[in-house]
Amino acid sequence: MSLSVKQMLEAAHAAVPRISPEEAKSLVASANALMLDVRDAPEVEKSGRISGAHHVSRGMLEFRADPDSPFHDKAFRRDRPVILYCASGGRSALAGKVLKDMGYAQVYNLGAFKDWAEGGGKVDHPIDPGM
Repeated sequence: MSLSVKQMLEAAHAAVPRISPEEAKSLVASANALMLDVRDAPEVEKSGRISGAHHVSRGMLEFRADPDSPFHDKAFRRDRPVILYCASGGRSALAGKVLKDMGYAQVYNLGAFKDWAEGGGKVDHPIDPGM
């Protein structure tokens, strides 16, 4: 049986709770949650990222999150909450579902970067090369 993107998103939204910026800030402060940007590098370079967020593109997520992978990123720990975001919330939902499937228990979807930025959340802007 094949799945459509709509079905995959429905399953991801059911498995990964959506949280508000205030809830995300609280989790980062109280539980040292990993704030994870899963957008592609050009998107991050253009708009910046949430202050303190870690960037791993959606395409590399499984390799960075798996402790047995030669590409493992030590920021990923199964005992640490993970909060994901992207441009609109779709990739972060799908990425969150993958992390749940990989054994990460505390996974949350913040949704869209623009909502955070437009709501006054701190953003680390890209460095202007001066050209």
